[in-house]
Amino acid sequence: MNPNLDIQSTSANEATLSIGDVVTATGVGEATLRAWERRFGFPEPRREPSGHRRYSAVDVERIRAVVRERERGLALAVAIDRVTAESSGPPSLFAPLRERRPDLLPVALRKPQMLSLSRAVEEESAARAERALMIGAFQQPRFYRRSEERWRRLARGAGLTFVLACFDEAATPDGGPVEVPIGSGQPVADEWAVICLAPGYSACLIGWETVDATGVADAGRTFDALLSVEPSVVREVAGAAVAIAAEGEPRIADRAHGYLDRIPDSSQRSQLRLAGAITARAFAQMP
Repeated sequence: MNPNLDIQSTSANEATLSIGDVVTATGVGEATLRAWERRFGFPEPRREPSGHRRYSAVDVERIRAVVRERERGLALAVAIDRVTAESSGPPSLFAPLRERRPDLLPVALRKPQMLSLSRAVEEESAARAERALMIGAFQQPRFYRRSEERWRRLARGAGLTFVLACFDEAATPDGGPVEVPIGSGQPVADEWAVICLAPGYSACLIGWETVDATGVADAGRTFDALLSVEPSVVREVAGAAVAIAAEGEPRIADRAHGYLDRIPDSSQRSQLRLAGAITARAFAQMP
């Protein structure tokens, strides 16, 4: 059986994958998976009456996340604790980044400023003509529809593009980004994000809409914003976005991980130049 087809044809939480499928999808050996389960209670497969283990697409994502944490140098127990702690909480891009990187201080921005900064990140990525992984979080479908034509153009030059919003269902429009639904009650539904990851380009803008937004005019909405061009930070946020997307559209996971696994970190010097380029673009667009 082709494990990729099986992952694509089931819901994210439906446990139908065999341990062999998981080995093929993650590169983690069967004996290792069994040892992790015995020692750490991770992963937690469903057991059939025959005793055979069955895993879900979410299990695959969590195992891959542990592998990435190990590659960053974390001990196995710490890596598993980190992944399971994140996966047990409600889906969010802003909160885990804020907790893990307290050195990244949020800045309060009004919507017009967020829009200018978002477009600066997007346009700098497009100008470099790299086959990037591009991710957007738009809260509500109506916000995405206002920028849909722009993101369709971005998708033509990118390698893989998907957007998160409270869509009714997942969709893959011809020539456009994959539309991935999120729950209206999830924290990510209050977040704004633009994430771009490519061999020579890494940038992310994550905004959390502040609680005083109710009744405020659209242009007066305020976001606590985090901007980073640090490759490890961008890769981490992109991985979190992929995990959230896998819940609503499991088929996105394997394609996205191809980018996360293959794209190398860019140099510090190039990232400093990138920060300057994004800043210049943002100032040029601000009203």
